[in-house]
Amino acid sequence: MTRIHVLDDTTINKIAAGEVVERPASVVKELVENAMDAGATAVEIEIMGGGISFIRVTDNGRGMTREDAETAILRHATSKITSVSDLQTVATLGFRGEALPTIASVSRFSLLTRQASDDLGTRVDILGGKKPEIEDAGCEIGTTVRVEDLFFNTPARKKFLKTNTTEAGKISDYVIRLALSRPDIAFRFINNNRLTIMTAGDDSLRRTIESIYGRDAAGALIPLDFEDGDAEIRITGYISKPSLIRSSRAWQTYIVNGRTIQNRAIAKAIDNVYRALVPKMGFPLAVLRIEVPQRTIDVNVHPQKTEMKFEDEGRIFKAVYKTVLDAIRSAAGETAAIAAAVEKPSVHYEAVPLNVGTGMNTGAHGAFAAASPQMNTPPAASPSTHNYAMPPIRPQTVHEALQWRGQSIDLRAAQDAVGAARMEERDTLAAASSAENTGIEGNLLPIGQVDLTYIIAQSAQTLYIVDQHAAHERILFDRFSAQADGIPAQQMLVHAILSFDAHEAAYIEENAELFDRLGFHLEPAGEREYRLTEAPADIPLDEAEETIREILVSLGDLHAATPANLRQAGIATMACRAAIKAGEELNMRQMEILLDELRSTPFPFTCPHGRPTILKFDTHDLAKMFKRTGFNL
Repeated sequence: MTRIHVLDDTTINKIAAGEVVERPASVVKELVENAMDAGATAVEIEIMGGGISFIRVTDNGRGMTREDAETAILRHATSKITSVSDLQTVATLGFRGEALPTIASVSRFSLLTRQASDDLGTRVDILGGKKPEIEDAGCEIGTTVRVEDLFFNTPARKKFLKTNTTEAGKISDYVIRLALSRPDIAFRFINNNRLTIMTAGDDSLRRTIESIYGRDAAGALIPLDFEDGDAEIRITGYISKPSLIRSSRAWQTYIVNGRTIQNRAIAKAIDNVYRALVPKMGFPLAVLRIEVPQRTIDVNVHPQKTEMKFEDEGRIFKAVYKTVLDAIRSAAGETAAIAAAVEKPSVHYEAVPLNVGTGMNTGAHGAFAAASPQMNTPPAASPSTHNYAMPPIRPQTVHEALQWRGQSIDLRAAQDAVGAARMEERDTLAAASSAENTGIEGNLLPIGQVDLTYIIAQSAQTLYIVDQHAAHERILFDRFSAQADGIPAQQMLVHAILSFDAHEAAYIEENAELFDRLGFHLEPAGEREYRLTEAPADIPLDEAEETIREILVSLGDLHAATPANLRQAGIATMACRAAIKAGEELNMRQMEILLDELRSTPFPFTCPHGRPTILKFDTHDLAKMFKRTGFNL
């Protein structure tokens, strides 16, 4: 009994996409999807000349009878659906019945297929869409489709193709995505007689990712597992740690009900989680498998079925965002630098600011107080005011901090006290967090500064170049984010009267609680005027007004943002203003403190605005740069 049939005109008109084979990758995609729909457990793709001169796709699926093979090459002939109503429940990758006849019309086409119950298979040869030649032939169970001289009869279309290397890369991308969508199928991709992709087909997504992207990538994966019973949404898969990023989304695969798609909402949800963790042009590796009721999606919205319409895309966005956010928090601990976390930390500790640069404080519980208990420090704030001391001084260097107080204290002793306090803080932070290894191995030894901007440091086998401003910005951002009850503030001896336009004043009124939590106490002082009575302790007082205005700009750019997004933007702006600047000279001890604090952060590789903080060169990188070959490095 034949399974493949020609659809009626009504159904054809509903699903017709005017599908055109644009390039060799389109051919491979359609043929491999047909193989997957046929129940194949092994698929081999072989190409030559970027797929322009030769494509062969072989599978071990069900195969076809002679009658089905003859019908399959007709337009709108398919076994996947019978009527329009079937589109609401279609679970196969293909359903239009356009691919094979379209491919056959622009190539030298050959199909060889056999079912397990048949003694002989069927061979179908078509030259550029002409009348097919059909004959019996011996072959293995399954189907093999061979496409040669693609676009030989349509030179106008052929001239728009790119180089063989580019076209082969497009095919490789398709094969990778299809392999990730079906880890239970063994894939082999052969390009110009070279095996470039091979998966085991053992139904392990992690091992499939490892076989495609390598062991290092697999080692940086965080598992995803989320279920929304009310919406019948299930999300599984993997996403990489912030230490593993790429310059494009090429390493991101979204699979919905077994179909690989492109979707801006899913991509945006991932971006929102990683906004403060990776460079602006950096994207994590992600393989998301999303399962939703088939009735809630429409796959008939794009000729190549690469896009999908969701019944409630907003719910998909929220589900993906929560899935990725929970996974990152679980892997990095609750002290991860995601400002959305406003819960009170389970363990409290006194944060000791880094005593470098104009934006730094020396707290009563800080390193210098430990070195010199007799110093005249302001009294600590009461518990109701966050239990922090608010010293007024802002020394430029360790040496200046000591001399400014007029104290006769041994510099080395003070420096040692700084180190001891920093070590204590790091230990406390480590106890409060379950953060995994940051990727910075061992202790970092500073070597010096370049252009008063970059710190050169080394570990046992690694050379680091650190942007001092971006690194300190990350440190402060993490510290501010952990202070859920509010950022410590200092009283202003002379209150500042700030004037704003109507739009800015509205933002201040709407986000009064946010500004208060950030350490800015603003009181109405007239029409669109406010009196600034307190400012964050880590912000220079002469920069408080400019910081507020920068925060307002950030809030305006976010539009309809959540309170967590607003808080994150405000904290990021404050961290930038308070951090040491490019062009500031640091001594060796100051660099040691900075590197030590950076190493203690959950995500040390980027600043909150997305710029990289560290360039890392290990032994192998250096050997490559110096073209050292023949060494067992």
